[in-house]
Order: sequence, then structure tokens, then C-alpha cells
Amino acid sequence: MDAAALRQSLHQAGYIADEPLATTLWLAGELQRPLLVEGDAGVGKTALATALARCQGRRLVRLQCHEGLDLSQAAYEWNYGRQLLAIQLHQRPHEAQPGGLLRETDLFGRDYLLERPLLTALTSEQPVVLLIDELDRADEAFEAFLLELLADWQITVPELGTLRARQAPLAVLTSNGTRELSDALRRRCLYHWLDYPTLAREIAIVRSTLPEAEPRLVDEAVAFVQRLRREDLAKTPGVAETLDWVRALHRLQRVCLPDEAEALQATLGCLLKTRDDRFQLTPERLRRLLEGRNREQTGEGVAARHGA
Repeated sequence: MDAAALRQSLHQAGYIADEPLATTLWLAGELQRPLLVEGDAGVGKTALATALARCQGRRLVRLQCHEGLDLSQAAYEWNYGRQLLAIQLHQRPHEAQPGGLLRETDLFGRDYLLERPLLTALTSEQPVVLLIDELDRADEAFEAFLLELLADWQITVPELGTLRARQAPLAVLTSNGTRELSDALRRRCLYHWLDYPTLAREIAIVRSTLPEAEPRLVDEAVAFVQRLRREDLAKTPGVAETLDWVRALHRLQRVCLPDEAEALQATLGCLLKTRDDRFQLTPERLRRLLEGRNREQTGEGVAARHGA
């Protein structure tokens, strides 16, 4: 499968990727290198890994990063309950092994190891897509631990030694940019910046996801969101918000955007997710944004809307 075929497969899986993204993703697979995808929240970073797993018929293994994430949550931990039970059973005379003592190595074997997402991805007999989501939310110590995994597809467990991947996973790392990632991690990855989609691409995404929505409604709603993103907002609406909004308007049986700003007020909770954004988008500002639709309808935005 070349980059063009991968792009088509992603499209069939419901993800509209442009040529640079599809090419970088294809190269990550060919070179067996992780792909670091950065971009604002809501541009489709997580959805990319999900669609990749779907189109390649692979299992998706996801690690959601957060502050305080450690090895016991991300990679592995010992099953202390089973270890304690083994000790208790061995102390019973009728359960103990003849002439044997319970050694430490008996308690730290693979049977007592609980696999978390990172180790699960390495030990899988079938290749998987490994999603390390929002890595910037984890701390630098955890990021440093990842270096061995991403460089050699292996994890060192002190009690067992080095565990190497049976099949190298196709790893996608995402970051919203809340913390700068280290140069050492970046060197181990291919890189792609995922921006908000163009007007034409976002229309294609919405039409592919919500084919039941009226085409005119999709065109006008997406154009409105594109203009809204140029406003000074605390949280810019992403593609997920666009989809929610069009879905809501469709459920309200709208076939196009209304001319009255007041008619949109009740649906703005789909787009605006902070108090400040909600209250600064006054009816006057809404009317100004709606007026931009007139230029689209008179032909000014036709080329942008239907171009590649």
C-alpha cells in the first residue's frame, strides 16, 4: 500500500486526510517510526489513529496521558494480590512444594505481570496501532521512560529483563502543545502539524460523517464555523464541535442557517464551551458572522468551498 492508497483507505474509514498527512503516516509505517501529531484540540488527532486502526484491520491500543501518569498505569505492574496468595499457599504444609522454598524469582514471573497499554502493544501477537494520546499532559519523567520504547520497541522490566516487541506497533503520539516536548523524543518520531481543516476539507468531513444532513445546511454551517474561528475566542471550536452543531441543526429540521441571529442562540452550546466565549458572542456579533454568508452565496466563496 502506497501513500495514495493509504489516503483512500482512510477516506473509506471516515477520515479525510490531505496528501502531506497521508504521506507522513505512510512513511511512519514503512520506516517503523512513531508519528508525533501536534495541533490544537479538536482538529482530529485522536480520530486519525482510530481511522488508521480501522482501515488496516488492526486493534487500537490507547494510552490516555494525564498528570501523574506512571509505569503502573502505562506499562505494567505486578499482581500483588496473586503474589500474596502464592506466599500464603506455600506456607501451608499440605500446599508447599516438596523440599522447596519459595524464591523471589517464583513471584516475579510473567504469570504475575499485569500488562498495561504500552506492554500490551509490545506483546501482541498481531500488529496494533498504539495511540499515546495527549502526551503533553504527562510529566517529563514519563516522557523520558518512553525513549527506550520508541527507539527500540522494547521495555525493560528489572525483575524479568528486556521485553521486545513481537510485532512493531504503528505508534501515533498526539500533543495539544500545553507543554513543550523534549528534543530527544522528537528525534525518535516523524512529525506532522495538524491544523484546522480548510473550508473544502471540513465540508467533505461533515458530509462524509453526516450524509443525512442537507448539503446547503452543511455548506453554510461549516462556512460559519470557519468565520467563527477567526474571532478572539478562549477555545476555538474544532471539527468535533462542527459535527455536533450540524447534527443538532439537522435534528431541529433545519435545511439552512436561519437569517435571524436569535434563532442560533439556543444551539451555540454545541460550538462555544466557555462562559466568556458564550457571552461575548452577542446577537450583534452573530449577525455580523451571518452576513458573511451573503458573500458565499453570491459566489465569492464558491471556489474555496468546492476547490481541492
